[in-house]
Amino acid sequence: MRSAITVFSEQIKYFYLVRRLSAYELKSNNSSNYLGISWEIIQPAIQIAIFWFVFGYGIRQRADVGDVPFFQWMLAGIVVWFLISQGILKGTKSIHQKVKVLSKMNFPMSVIPNYVIFAQFYPHLLLLVIVLILMQFIGYPISIYYLQLPIYTFGVIAILFSVTLITSTLATIAQDVQMFIQSIMRMLLYLSPILWPPQVLPDWLLTVMKINPFFYVVEGYRQSILGGEWYFITNWEYSIYFWSMVIVLFIMGSYLHVKFRKHFVDFL
Repeated sequence: MRSAITVFSEQIKYFYLVRRLSAYELKSNNSSNYLGISWEIIQPAIQIAIFWFVFGYGIRQRADVGDVPFFQWMLAGIVVWFLISQGILKGTKSIHQKVKVLSKMNFPMSVIPNYVIFAQFYPHLLLLVIVLILMQFIGYPISIYYLQLPIYTFGVIAILFSVTLITSTLATIAQDVQMFIQSIMRMLLYLSPILWPPQVLPDWLLTVMKINPFFYVVEGYRQSILGGEWYFITNWEYSIYFWSMVIVLFIMGSYLHVKFRKHFVDFL
């Protein structure tokens, strides 16, 4: 618990640095591209078009999900997936890639995965705004359920930071962890309710699938954007589970990070 308090206090104390470094990270990632930050929107748009064609037209043959057209249903859930995927992949590699340069600077290393995640958070907000505007023209106007979106936005940042505290530490010790995480993320795309409706599963299997905490975030985004329900209230038991997972993973990640961060440079 002491490690968790230490890491949490570091994020608060150095949050100004997280914002500055994340903005610089985003700019440097796109500095060599002619279209610059536009690629942060173009790439997800291409993937969305592919998934819509393969799953909407090919596999589902344009079938609706309940009373919601497949494209709108998929779009409302997949908008957060790009943040989840890139946040974990880049957050896992963050300490290994940047520790040599940043170890000489006067700030704690726990800031590194946090600012890398925030660098992905800015394009996510831009993509989310575009999706919300698009929804106004395809049958899903602004609703009061938008008010719950900040809960899931904060939730995804919290779970990403908690997870990457663990994975970035392990990936610095053993680089094979990076390859393992890449494989896991490919699998999670299909284990989260992004391209398939959870209603098709029997109750026992749906319960098993909900062990994945990203299931909660994806469904929360979807219900908020489509105006379905107050997801965190109607599924209050699942909300308690999700935030319990965030706390447990944060405590574990903080312990590992604090224990090994003095030796990160030695592992490189």
